[in-house]
Order: sequence, then structure tokens, then C-alpha cells
Amino acid sequence: MENTPRFENTPRSTVAPDATADPRQGLLKAIALAGRTVAAVRPEQFDGPTPCPEFTVRRLAGHLVAVLRRIALAGRGGDVTSLPTVADDLADTEWQEAWDAAVREVEAAWADPAVLGRILTLPFGSLPGAAAAAVWTSEFTVHTWDMATATGQFPDWDPELVAISYAAMRRGLPAGPRDGAPFGAAVDVDADAPAIDRLVAWCGRKP
Repeated sequence: MENTPRFENTPRSTVAPDATADPRQGLLKAIALAGRTVAAVRPEQFDGPTPCPEFTVRRLAGHLVAVLRRIALAGRGGDVTSLPTVADDLADTEWQEAWDAAVREVEAAWADPAVLGRILTLPFGSLPGAAAAAVWTSEFTVHTWDMATATGQFPDWDPELVAISYAAMRRGLPAGPRDGAPFGAAVDVDADAPAIDRLVAWCGRKP
């Protein structure tokens, strides 16, 4: 893949997350951007690698569908660990239908604002719904970067979503050893690097 800048239009300054914003809206925006990125994958790209070593493009798409299903289940008060981490039963022609159905489930399960104050059980611990939404926003944002990088796409990054994601990952991931976490060590980047680059570098990617 060519070593050309991928995010020329990304603001280089870090936008502070809006503390008054509804975290569900940020999550849905991150999901929508991921959906557009997955939908733009060409058939011949599905077997290619991604910056996330455990996933090919196909398995990353399946992982994102699975995460959507887990988010919907969490919103309904269910145990997310009862669902697989990858939806690997989908044919390449079935992504869009599965994606759209899972998004509708998320919207329905998270429609009640009370979900933001409920304690949800995630694979790595229990969090209030508002905090869980921020974590999942960061997961979708980072994996959208993975998918875009693997398939030569240039998403229009929302500075607010990148800020939410960066803040969540800085809180959740230690600067030092990350034993047991599905992230490599943070990668050094220039202080004035684009915000998306600083986010993925903190998550162990090489922008």
C-alpha cells in the first residue's frame, strides 16, 4: 500500500468532547461511519489483512456486526458474553442486510435514555451505559480506521467522535504494559499529528 498521507483533512488539534452531548448520538454516528466504510469494501478485498493482526477484512466486518449485536443485547440488559465476538456465518453478499438489522436493534435497545444510567456488564467489567457508549464509540472509530487503512479508503473523520474516542481510550488503556488487553503498546507519533493518528497510535497501531 502506498505510503501517502491518509487523513490530510483531519484537524491537527484535539477537540474537547462535549460533556453535555448524548453519548448515544456519538455512538450512532461512529456506527454509521463504520457502516459506510464496510459497505465500500470491494469483493476482492475481503481476504486482505488489516492493521489489527487477528482480523482479515472479512473477519473485521464480521466482528463489527457481532459488536453491534452485543451492544443491542447490553441495551436490553443481557449478557454480552453470550454472543460470539465475530459473526462468521455471513456470506459476502449478506453484510448489508445483517448490518442494517443489527443497527435497528441497537437503536431500539438504546432508545430509552435511562440506559445511560444503568450498569451494563461488558467483557472487561461493568460500566454505566453512558461510559459503555463512549467505549464502543472508540471501538468503532478505531476499527473503522483499520478497515479504511486495509482497503484504501479515506473516511471523513468527525473531530468530536475522535475526541470522544481518544478520551475513552486514554482512560481505559494504560500507558505501560497491556497484558491481557487486545491492544499492542502505544506507538510514538508527533505531538502535532492528526487527532485520528494519535488515537490509533495510542491503541497500538502505526499510522
